[in-house]
Amino acid sequence: MKNQHFAEKPYGTPAAQAIVGNNSQNISSACAYSLSMTSSCIIDRRRSDSLSVRVFMTLLLVGLLAGCAVGPDFKRPATPDTAHYTATSFPMQTASAPIFLGEAQRFSEGMSVRAQWWRGFGSLKLDTLIEQAMVANPTLLSAQATLRQAQEVYAARAGLARYPQIDASLSGQRQRFNPGSLGLPEDAREFSLFNAGIGVHYQLDLAGANRHALTALAARIDYQRYQLHGAQLALVANLITTAVTQAKLAAQVEAMETILQVEMEQLKLEQKRKALGAASPDEVLALRTQVEQTRATLLPLRLQFEQSRHLLAVLAGRVPGAKEMPQFTLADFTLPSELPRVVPSGLVRQRPDIQAAEALLQAANAEYGVAIAKFYPQINLSANLGSQALTTAALFGPGTLIWNFLGQLTQPLFNPGLSAEKRAALAAFDAAAANYQNVVLESLRNVADILRALQYDAQQLVALATADTTAQESMESMRRQYMLGAASYVQLLVATQQMQQNKINLIAAQAQRLLDSVALYQAIGVESDGDGANFIH
Repeated sequence: MKNQHFAEKPYGTPAAQAIVGNNSQNISSACAYSLSMTSSCIIDRRRSDSLSVRVFMTLLLVGLLAGCAVGPDFKRPATPDTAHYTATSFPMQTASAPIFLGEAQRFSEGMSVRAQWWRGFGSLKLDTLIEQAMVANPTLLSAQATLRQAQEVYAARAGLARYPQIDASLSGQRQRFNPGSLGLPEDAREFSLFNAGIGVHYQLDLAGANRHALTALAARIDYQRYQLHGAQLALVANLITTAVTQAKLAAQVEAMETILQVEMEQLKLEQKRKALGAASPDEVLALRTQVEQTRATLLPLRLQFEQSRHLLAVLAGRVPGAKEMPQFTLADFTLPSELPRVVPSGLVRQRPDIQAAEALLQAANAEYGVAIAKFYPQINLSANLGSQALTTAALFGPGTLIWNFLGQLTQPLFNPGLSAEKRAALAAFDAAAANYQNVVLESLRNVADILRALQYDAQQLVALATADTTAQESMESMRRQYMLGAASYVQLLVATQQMQQNKINLIAAQAQRLLDSVALYQAIGVESDGDGANFIH
């Protein structure tokens, strides 16, 4: 049966209209009503059975005729009408450098992203750590519990909305009755009364309020499932990022310690030259200042390295001071040679934060339907069957049977609050629609930024690799000159210092290529298998 609605303006904001169109025509909000029309029948057992059958069939027919859900049907938002993330064309392969982690990476459209995508980085230590973190990380455990909670909330509401409620009752009372209250010239009497019975209650979902409410709860289950998927994805990305950062810092600390050692040797030579009168005090002070500046630069690197160890332990669900945590070096990792490239229309169907925003949008749409359904009649049915006697021994005996059947129809006639509820639900939908659009746009920007980072960071590594090669050749040349007596030891130390400084930048660029690859996997998401257990089974 087609729902009958009064005309009303469509969803309020342009964002909402862009997503669902004008399918929100519903009953007028000119006035809200509130009056209770109650039609009830308590049927005495002495009345004919045909009357009870007629009443039951009449109410059942009313329920069947009116049992069509009102309110707008949810339509999934359209995918972005663009096939590109960036304004200019993007190369299908990055630049390459003849150096470790300098390989070219190819972008493959339609590439299947396996659930355990981190194995592409080739680190067994990392694989083991991720598997342990998946079962011990508190954030993940919290997300899993929240999903179970949403599922049980849905089950509880579904049990109330879809099925009759059946209750058993047993009561006993002692009372004194005065016949004089009925005009009878008799003495007061005391007696006991016992009741035992079964009651059945059911609400007919005429306007679809319960169905809309269950749809909203089901959408919130989806939301929590996508939140869990996003938490899993973020946890894996954070673990890899922290492990790579730890490896980078370890290498940079080593290079900086080499620079400090070289500068300290320079300082000792200058102090000897000063003692011989070949160097001024200002030259010694300048070198000493440089040594202390290098020492000061080394300390933050060591701090960051220790902090990365603490973070790695906490992400794995352990205390920061856990001693069994693995130590990573850049040599533990392999740069993925092939990376997935997902078109925008595919991104919105697999990225968990977009899917979560869509689930909230569907929940808001359903809750708007609940608000509309409150304007329509409601029918409540109840029946009771039991036994009533003056003693417990007489219960269920001859002449003690009692029963009743009640049907209640309620139609709001004047209730200004209902219109306000409907407007509030519409505003909530508008907010959810705007939030969905914002999440989509931010996701597209995120992927675009990472694609450009992959491109330019690869080019930067090429330049730094060339500079490193030049610095090494310069140092080798200076070493040969020193062996031949054509260059001083100080000049050799300066060349060594320059090479180590360039190495620090090169280490950062090598690590950044790994981090860019991790960021891309996190940005495009991994297709959900529907149960939130995408990674570790």
